[in-house]
Amino acid sequence: MALDSLENAFYDELRDVLSAERQLIKALPKMAKKANSPELRKAFEVHLKETEKQEQRVEQAFADTGKAARAKTCEAMKGLLDEAEELLKEDAEPSVKDALMIAAAQKVEHYEIATYGTLCTWADLLGYDNAKRLLKENNAEEEATDQKLSKLAQSINAEALSPASA
Repeated sequence: MALDSLENAFYDELRDVLSAERQLIKALPKMAKKANSPELRKAFEVHLKETEKQEQRVEQAFADTGKAARAKTCEAMKGLLDEAEELLKEDAEPSVKDALMIAAAQKVEHYEIATYGTLCTWADLLGYDNAKRLLKENNAEEEATDQKLSKLAQSINAEALSPASA
């Protein structure tokens, strides 16, 4: 597809974020399983449920474009999740591993926040009101997840610091 219009760029980016959400649905259970902190495990499990809903909203947003809901491999998410996968293999203190997983998860959240922000702006310009509403809901959830991770990081990072300072 030629990216010769904002409409085509919107569709292309929508395909990309659909792939990103699907990749995350596969990665979150692994991250939850590896989390040492019960609170972090729960945060990953809750976000998995949200991500499944976000995938559905993205699929619904395609209706405004009149084109099929077809994913296109999101290389950025693939890279972020490959990096997170490598962290899970590291031999690290449990609290340090949790701190690293929060960092990796926040990279993912920030990528998604940037993507959804752009898509909301474009949907508004293109008059895709339903898509804008759906994508805005996803963006709000991503922002809330990022805030939850920041809050969790306060205690987990302090735990990770303790062994080094002892």
